[in-house]
Amino acid sequence: MAPAVGKRGRLRRCGGRRRCGRGTLIACAAWTAGWVLAAALLLRAHPGVLSERCTDEKSRRILAALCQDYQGGVLVGDLCQDLCVAGRLLYRRCLYYERGKKVLQADWRGRPVVLKSKEEAFSSFRRPGLLEDQAWKGSQDFPEAELLLLVAGEVKNALGLELSHGGLGPLWPRLRGPRWRGQLASLWSLLQQEEFVLLSLLQDLSRHAPPVLGSCGHFYAVEYLAAGSPHHTALFPLGGASRGLARAISDMALSFLDLVSHFDNDFSHRLHLCDVKPENFAIRRDFTVVAIDVDMAFFEPKMREILEQNCTGDEDCNFFDCFSKCDLRVNRCGAERVNSNLQVICDKIFRHWFSSTLWSSAISLELQLQLQETVQECADLGHPAGHPQRAPPNVFWKLQRLLQATLRELQEVDN
Repeated sequence: MAPAVGKRGRLRRCGGRRRCGRGTLIACAAWTAGWVLAAALLLRAHPGVLSERCTDEKSRRILAALCQDYQGGVLVGDLCQDLCVAGRLLYRRCLYYERGKKVLQADWRGRPVVLKSKEEAFSSFRRPGLLEDQAWKGSQDFPEAELLLLVAGEVKNALGLELSHGGLGPLWPRLRGPRWRGQLASLWSLLQQEEFVLLSLLQDLSRHAPPVLGSCGHFYAVEYLAAGSPHHTALFPLGGASRGLARAISDMALSFLDLVSHFDNDFSHRLHLCDVKPENFAIRRDFTVVAIDVDMAFFEPKMREILEQNCTGDEDCNFFDCFSKCDLRVNRCGAERVNSNLQVICDKIFRHWFSSTLWSSAISLELQLQLQETVQECADLGHPAGHPQRAPPNVFWKLQRLLQATLRELQEVDN
């Protein structure tokens, strides 16, 4: 019996250690989860924390590899000759690397441009199935209808849009000549980049998006515009603007309202901006606002797909600046966004400009107070802690009316 008691005693002591171990494990798990959550929140607020160091040496190596692939016939593009042979597209500096994305500044025939790619290497992109199909291995005479169907499928995958053949516009592959395989592979690398697809479809349709100027392999070029920054007094570099700060801010604010109306109403689907911050916008010389980074911009079908996720509370339904609500009956986020582009712009941009009544002595105090209150009303409607709801249309028109009145008062002072 004694051995049995001893065994039971050892088992009891062992069970005690197990209970202690479980308690320690739970404490460790909670501690780890806390740090993981903190790290996730840090990365969400500052995605560049774990980004690669942006260097000229690496950027030049990336472009050298691109040109090597071009000279080997692996890839093509209307900018490749200027970049790799003629020396008319010259690298200037590295702007940033972020989660694989490479963004470089260059001069193209004396014009500043930005070269972008979602990935560093051409080989990182999935090749089109047609290039692997033995039936078309040595020929470009594959059915046009099949190719159109494949391109439309890539567009749907990138943006959630179902486009007719006529709606493919600049994305239509014009394959010709002996380098058609490189043309098709290059196109496919670009179709896998949501920003390229979006900007290509907006080409010539939007004054608030930069045009795509050309491409070489998986890199595409857009016009260079100096990005905004919270370190600027007016959020955006105004250069040698002849007008005063108050007038420039009013013009930019009106252009932001025009952008909101344009993205809400001028396409077949609303375009949602889910990452609103000064760094993702730029200002032209005429104070037109341009969305220069649209990696987090989604048309309505893709937005609904992103938002409709499992949840245990409303906080699980916030995708950066785009909020939904959790239906606790089914623990599922609603597919409809409950805040708006206008509310986020009021919160992230307009608050900075109009939170004080001291931004211009040339504008009446009454008008400044009205503008401040309206911006506050607009921003608070979309705040996640305040049960977000869509801003009523009158807030947009009220803001527009107050900004136009501001410009009139400034004009009267000038006269």
